[in-house]
Parts: sequence; structure tokens; C-alpha cells
Amino acid sequence: MSKELPEIKTILFDLGGVLIDWNPRHLFRKMFKDVDEMEYFLKEVATSDWNEMQDAGRPFEEAIDILASKFPDYQKYIQAYYYRWPEMLNGSIRETVEILKKLKEELGYPVYALTNWSAQTFPHARDQFNFLGWFEGILVSGEENMKKPDPRIYELTLERFGLKGENTLFIDDSLRNIVAARKCGLRAVQFESPAKLRADLRLLKVI
Repeated sequence: MSKELPEIKTILFDLGGVLIDWNPRHLFRKMFKDVDEMEYFLKEVATSDWNEMQDAGRPFEEAIDILASKFPDYQKYIQAYYYRWPEMLNGSIRETVEILKKLKEELGYPVYALTNWSAQTFPHARDQFNFLGWFEGILVSGEENMKKPDPRIYELTLERFGLKGENTLFIDDSLRNIVAARKCGLRAVQFESPAKLRADLRLLKVI
């Protein structure tokens, strides 16, 4: 006889790629005439690993200086990664925001967010997306000098918001973040689409 899992009482959301359409291509399609060169820039110059260092607390000014010294021909694009950062936002993922609203307003779940995001750029998101005010709390990686999938950031989130991992469902689009969350005792589902999320929530008897 299988052991019944604990009831899910709290929902913990990632933001970028789940509720917010953030993608550097929204900006760089305007700047590069050649798509292949844009992809080279994002994969070999301003890489995900480079950007994640800002998510972990490194100042963008320092990051720009380091990268521009290595790739001087791309200096204006590297600088744009910070100074034109708001153009990387392409609005909310509307259907997921509707799910968030249903969970909070109709079903009464406490909702929190855990996001890998630079402390310097997150204020732009706060200004643009009113639904960020719906959360009981948001933990921003850049403000804590650590990022997912570091186990410490999950432990900090649970401690700061007074949550229990076995009663908390974490939703993130990154598989590595999901795996790390589960290792830290959270329940977790990978976000692939709003429709898939609705199905997962029904399966877990959340909605």
C-alpha cells in the first residue's frame, strides 16, 4: 500500500519563463541584422553562465567590463545587456498569471516566488508587472548572492517564509532547478506550458 503524500498547502513560483516572458532575443533581434551572429553572441559571448553570475549578485558594471575586455568588438551589445535590459521583457505569460490568480484568490493558497534574477534589474519587473504584488514574499537570488540550483537558496526560502518543503509545491521551467528542489525536500513540477501546468495541478489535487 503506497504512502499518501502530504497535502500541498503553499505554491512557490519561479518567475522568468513561467509567469514572465524574459528572453534576451527580444532585445537583440533589434540590434543584430544577422540571426546567426545574434545566436553566436548569446551562446559564446554573453552566455547563460555569464548572466547567471549577475543573478548570483555580481554587479552588471563589473560583468560588462570583464566581458568587453575579452570581446571588444561586441562592446555595445554587452553594454546593452544591462542598459537596455527592459527590452528583454515581452510581457507576462497570461495563462500562467490566470492560474496564479485562481490559486490565490479562488482557492486561497499562499503564494511565494523564488527567482534567479539580478538585484539591479528586478526593480524593472516590479514596476511592470502588478501581479508581483500578489505574492506573500519573493526571494530574489541577486539580493542573496546565491542562485538556483544551490541547495542553500531553497533552504533559505523555506526558512525565511516559514514553509515546510513537503507541503510546498515549487514550479520552475528549469529541470536542474526542479531536481535540486526535490533533493531539498520540496514537491516540484517542471513548467512546460500553462496547459501542462493545469494538468499537473489537477493530478496533484491542487485545483
